[in-house]
Amino acid sequence: MSGAKARQAAADLLIETFDNRRTLDEAMTVSESYSRMQGADRGFARAMASAALRQLGRIDKGLAPFLSRPLETATPPARALLRVGAAQAWLLGTPPHAVVSETVAAAKGWARARSASGFLNAVLRKAVNDRSHFDKAPVTAVWPDWLTVEMMTSLGIEAATALAEAQSVEPELHLTPKDPDEIEALAARLGGKVLSGMSISVPAGDVAAIDGYESGEWWVQDVAAALPVHLLGVRPGETVLDLCAAPGGKTMQLAATGAQVTALDRSATRLERVQENLARTKLDANVEIVAAKLEDWTPPVPADRILLDAPCSALGTLRRHPEGAWIKSSDDIARFPEVQARLLRKAAGMLRPGGTLVYCVCTPLSREGRDVVNEVVADRQLKRVPISPEEANDFAGGLTPEGDLVTLPNALYGHDVFHISRLERVV
Repeated sequence: MSGAKARQAAADLLIETFDNRRTLDEAMTVSESYSRMQGADRGFARAMASAALRQLGRIDKGLAPFLSRPLETATPPARALLRVGAAQAWLLGTPPHAVVSETVAAAKGWARARSASGFLNAVLRKAVNDRSHFDKAPVTAVWPDWLTVEMMTSLGIEAATALAEAQSVEPELHLTPKDPDEIEALAARLGGKVLSGMSISVPAGDVAAIDGYESGEWWVQDVAAALPVHLLGVRPGETVLDLCAAPGGKTMQLAATGAQVTALDRSATRLERVQENLARTKLDANVEIVAAKLEDWTPPVPADRILLDAPCSALGTLRRHPEGAWIKSSDDIARFPEVQARLLRKAAGMLRPGGTLVYCVCTPLSREGRDVVNEVVADRQLKRVPISPEEANDFAGGLTPEGDLVTLPNALYGHDVFHISRLERVV
């Protein structure tokens, strides 16, 4: 019966994400059925939900020929269990008899889904024997149609397809070392590999159980997310503002340079986590934490350097959070550019003349990256400082004609997609 309960828990996670618009991490904290899972059953429930979310659009296209009416018309529990069943059959290699019998048993043991057990039985019996429609679905079908259009418009067909393909692979953990000079030794000790001279890749797992966590030798941070600080070029003793600082990976990078860092974020709750990580890594001595809205705050003196990791659609992190494609709408995305331009103008006013500002957003959409920077640069308070191929290193293929950098997927390793612009205060 535990197999049926695990499938029910996986379906409940899908309801919390797809129907209730939560991230998978949030769903795992609120789902009672998932919370009751332990050990291997808990891991299997998460694996089913994650696999279904990673390939949700293709799963729906694969199921469509077996349905007499659109999948959207099914009840949320029936729809979720059907997707869980398809994920087992087409992505996880679960034996066909277990896919059908255990998923149907999950429906029979769940009052909200009991009436759909016959429907699930009929559809899943067809699905386990025919995955052809799933296989024929284009790789970009992992996203809703509106997002596919957005991605192709910003990146082109080839790069958008590569980004969709990257989403199909379960990501590893990336770690940023506190001491960059020890990266090779630390990677060898952890059995990981060095990425672009900045980060270490290790298999995903319990972060707190990895050697060096308690002693603060590293922190979790995608290799692409580590790049903006490298491009900022901070020197010891300089005054640096880390704006929109939470969750704090970049704050720790900045603190490790020996600079005097002010980390600002509007969320006092999220800044508590930043403070905890700074204390764990013993990097808190030169960091001032400020809980305030960027628009309402002014530093006591202009900064030498500023990092602005602006609020964004976060569509560059879909390989780690694939549900983001389905819990956001085109209207949600449309609000960001105005906010980003306003924050960038405010940040520019905090920088000394000749100082450097790096603007970054974890999204590949040009309207949140290039277009925002173009608009603000037209004010003539800031000018671009182009990023060189040598500085971009393994990411040089994503350099733009303007000198910005988009960390597009490459064949070397998986990573998130950031837009990064380096700017200088002119007046």
